[in-house]
Amino acid sequence: MDAHNKITRRKFLGNIVAGTTAAFALPHRTAVSGEGISKSTSADVVHALPKRVLGRTKEKVSILGLGTAPVGEGPIGIQEGIRIFGEAIDRGVTYIDTARIYGNAEEILGHLIPKRRDKLFVATKVSTHTADQAERSLSESLRRLKIDHVDLVHIHSIGSKKVDRVLGKGGALEYLLKQKETGKLRFIGVSGHNRPANFVRMLKTDQIDVVMCVMNYADRNIYGFENEVLSEARKRNVGCIAMKVYAGIKGGFPNHRRGYVGCATEPTYLPQALAYALDLQGVSVAVVGPYTAEQAIQNVEFARKYTPLSQEQRAALLEYGKKLAPSLGPRYGPVT
Repeated sequence: MDAHNKITRRKFLGNIVAGTTAAFALPHRTAVSGEGISKSTSADVVHALPKRVLGRTKEKVSILGLGTAPVGEGPIGIQEGIRIFGEAIDRGVTYIDTARIYGNAEEILGHLIPKRRDKLFVATKVSTHTADQAERSLSESLRRLKIDHVDLVHIHSIGSKKVDRVLGKGGALEYLLKQKETGKLRFIGVSGHNRPANFVRMLKTDQIDVVMCVMNYADRNIYGFENEVLSEARKRNVGCIAMKVYAGIKGGFPNHRRGYVGCATEPTYLPQALAYALDLQGVSVAVVGPYTAEQAIQNVEFARKYTPLSQEQRAALLEYGKKLAPSLGPRYGPVT
């Protein structure tokens, strides 16, 4: 790495930390091992995070999920990525969310997951309409993750897909159903950010085990996944995962690799924003993608201390979200 890149990366990480709430001090840890997995010392007191059953999968998973896109797509090296992901996993996060399209996220996870495989619920994604492209994507994901199967594969960005192609002969769903039979994956999901109606159509096939979509205190006023999708999923006992629970990065996708611009949610509202998602009936997991180790630790602490919002807290948060929503707009794509 040249001097310019070192300075850029240092500045990037420094700015991110400065933009969060007061950073949690990292407890003393031993040096990273040869496999890149941080080891806890006897001074560390690690408690398991609360878990919930993920719908009809019947799997118990941590209420906080580790999102890996910010690290995978950002200017963060492999070793630093291992440290960031390791901080979350060491502290009890068992739900791991990744994708082939998330830069080097799966490669980083390949240093962590194999030795802990039986303790983790690993989800990846295929972002395609067709079976042949889904096969290439999943095969590469398994190679990079260094495992022989994943627990869940989402058909990603379903709001932007032509559902007829996904469901048709030679489509992505047909391929995933076959791989479910062979054992390369255990469950099938859909994930994405826009057009709730596409999610509902996929759920009505009764082939979908898990759904992950944008659900937060502000976007409820824009996309409304809570009303359209969450209610349909509950009818079918489909596992539900909330993402973008902090309303995402300022500016949406164009700033996804610019963590320094900060989160759309004001720092003082972050614990309440997480609680809003976890309070939703049917939601088992809130996936959050940290940019730094400090953020990873902070998210775990928020989840560990989670309690349902009081009526007063909920009312105040929803009022804040209603005021924030117009400035956010439909930044993830069309609503309908």
